Amino acid sequence: MPEEEVAEEGVLNPLQPEIQDPLLKEIIEENDLQADPSRDPLEQPAPLPDPDEVVDCVVIGTGAGGAPLLARLAMAGLKVVALEAGPWHDPRKDFATDEKAQAFLFWNDERLSAGQDPLAFGRNNSGIGVGGSTLHYTAYTPRAQDDDFYLHRDFGVGVDWPFGYDELEPYYDELEQFLGISGPENYPWGPTRKHKYPLAPLPLNGAAQLMQRGCEQLGIKTSPAANAALSARYYQEGIGWREACQNRGFCQAGCNIGAKASMDVTFLPLAANHGADIRPNSYVTEIERDASGAVTGVVYEQNGITLRQKCRNLFLCAGAIETPRLLLLNELALTSGQVGRNFTAHTGVQVWGTFPEDVRPYKGIPGALISEDTHRPKDADFVGGYLLQSIGVMPVTFASQAARARKLWGQAGRDYMRNYNHIAGINILGDCLPHESNYMELAEEKDARGVAKPRIHFTAQENEKRMTAHAENIMRQIWEAAGATDIWAFPRYAHTIGTARMGLSGDDAVVNADGRAFDVPNLYICDNSVFPSALSVNPALTIMALSLRTADKFLEKAR
Repeated sequence: MPEEEVAEEGVLNPLQPEIQDPLLKEIIEENDLQADPSRDPLEQPAPLPDPDEVVDCVVIGTGAGGAPLLARLAMAGLKVVALEAGPWHDPRKDFATDEKAQAFLFWNDERLSAGQDPLAFGRNNSGIGVGGSTLHYTAYTPRAQDDDFYLHRDFGVGVDWPFGYDELEPYYDELEQFLGISGPENYPWGPTRKHKYPLAPLPLNGAAQLMQRGCEQLGIKTSPAANAALSARYYQEGIGWREACQNRGFCQAGCNIGAKASMDVTFLPLAANHGADIRPNSYVTEIERDASGAVTGVVYEQNGITLRQKCRNLFLCAGAIETPRLLLLNELALTSGQVGRNFTAHTGVQVWGTFPEDVRPYKGIPGALISEDTHRPKDADFVGGYLLQSIGVMPVTFASQAARARKLWGQAGRDYMRNYNHIAGINILGDCLPHESNYMELAEEKDARGVAKPRIHFTAQENEKRMTAHAENIMRQIWEAAGATDIWAFPRYAHTIGTARMGLSGDDAVVNADGRAFDVPNLYICDNSVFPSALSVNPALTIMALSLRTADKFLEKAR
């Protein structure tokens, strides 16, 4: 019998027994990375770019506006670079099931709020990191309806989009299939779909079941909502398998298994697989131009180093605050006088009630049930419309809302929060009209980088007030019919929209129907800043559809 090999004391390289268990291997590897972060590939310093290299396109921002077009351009064979102000995240390690631990997902730089209804920023409407706001969005993906694009045609106010639903429909179709949208067999509102949702709807959580019960008694039609979270394991072309949603409910704290279709697990891997260079921690400070006014490159700060990237075309996809901020800072695309103007925010009042049933509002997809019966209400005394949606909520978020709206803190707050597991909510997502008093500007005050802070003015106008009152009345009726007590409303506005709108003429718009700036030939803007109107639905799916359309229009012109 051969002698056993024994690791003797003092031997420099003792034999290590091979670990067979794959789970144990993974745990050991994770512990090693925590002990020595330099071994983590996400922590490796990127090589400095060649300052003289000219790439075809630079894309600023990697959220719903930047990521889809980045993938499209890379797949067309163009040399593309994406600059993201935030870091790469590893969802399995970084996205804890904990609200407070996930504050790093939000754009936490100070933004100044002004007006009679100053807006809250951060978790409400903006994000940072590779994937942008999609890292913490709730994955609610209803389509805009065809009349959403024609407020002026139908009501004589606001402005119409330079194209209609038919232009975005093929992109809605493509996105729903690519992302793996979970939705109902037959969606009862809007144009009939050419393709069914690829996956069945996610389970209705407690709030959704109670909303469904109340709506049935009032004759309000409901449907399981469309969500960009997988109800079953799904194969994504060009990427591979993604796992099904576990209904943990922490969508706004980042999905740690990749079931939610955030850009970091969908379009960005696809872009990288086709050669896109994605550079995290890259905060753009300057946009360079030549004598003719065309963009020639950008200057950005990465990990304390100032770098320059030359380019033939620039795609600005930084959102409705950072996009106009960059334009104003660089005095770019200002001919129309509309940069920063036409700011809108979705009306989003929430109504909460307490139920005898065990609701557990932290469980399941937050927005599980929808109704668009209020899309154009017959008894409306306002322009446009809104949708109703059930809402789940995390405890810290809910406690802060109760404190702000009901002045509950200290012992009174603790007593009320004992009802948390019996709380359910409904909210709306409604249109908002542009108004001259609602805009974004640069403040004299500087941020930590020495850059002028954005100041956003917002005052709800008569139309928004009437819509909110109409919706609150209906939601209170729904909760009363469902058996709620202690019903109360939390006034709220969601999403940042407008500030660089598209249109048919450079006289009253910043970009044309293809997203190209009227007065800068190689500058394109693609995010929620180009929306001519807010639309009466959540914006994420429409931003992605615009992104793909903008890329296709650019490629057609390039060819």
